[in-house]
Amino acid sequence: MNKAKSKSIMANLIVVWLLVMSAPMVLAGSHGMGPAHKLVIQVSTDDATSQNLALNNAVNLQKSLGQDNVAIEIVAYGPGLSLLTDQSSQMKRVESLAMQDITFSACGNTMKHMSEKTGKMPVLIQGVKVVPAGVLRIMELQEQGYAYIRP
Repeated sequence: MNKAKSKSIMANLIVVWLLVMSAPMVLAGSHGMGPAHKLVIQVSTDDATSQNLALNNAVNLQKSLGQDNVAIEIVAYGPGLSLLTDQSSQMKRVESLAMQDITFSACGNTMKHMSEKTGKMPVLIQGVKVVPAGVLRIMELQEQGYAYIRP
């Protein structure tokens, strides 16, 4: 075997070795980056007990796993949007949890319908983001590997 052919084979072997060694990282995608656990919580009722339970579930999970080890998003739509408005009895708690890396998403469709019904757009609690549709957001999160609960 000549020297040039030997170098070419060695170069190919190195490339193959690098590909094989990097495959687990590529296949893992973003699993190595970000929280190991992900949860979406649906809130679609104006029942105060259910809304409080949703917040408790988020807090307890974050305490159990550690704030850096879990991503939690609470998605509210329909009557459940009341949890995220400035009229909510849970307003201070939602503001506080939003500052502790719990994401709150309000359904844009519900907000539009409420605006049409009442003549004014609902005012959301500071730290709450608006998504186009609550059900769509839940579906997107589940497609990203989020576990789902509805208390």
